[in-house]
Amino acid sequence: MVELNAAVAYAMAEGFESGLAWIEQLAARDELAGYYLLPAARADLLRRLARHAEARDAYRTALALVRNPAERRYLEQRLAECGG
Repeated sequence: MVELNAAVAYAMAEGFESGLAWIEQLAARDELAGYYLLPAARADLLRRLARHAEARDAYRTALALVRNPAERRYLEQRLAECGG
């Protein structure tokens, strides 16, 4: 989780593509499999990069994992912003 937070902070400071690359590496390691914030963070960066089809897929993955109703509504809103 700490590394995911660092990747998001890095994305905000150094560029979305750079942070996305770090998140992709985290996803490949499978350590955070099942943790909804991994695909949610990926989706957010993809949305910011206007890669909406990929962002929609990532938001849907996050929605399949999230349990908190407030966080679910937030992710649904972001998904809608991507045309999904």
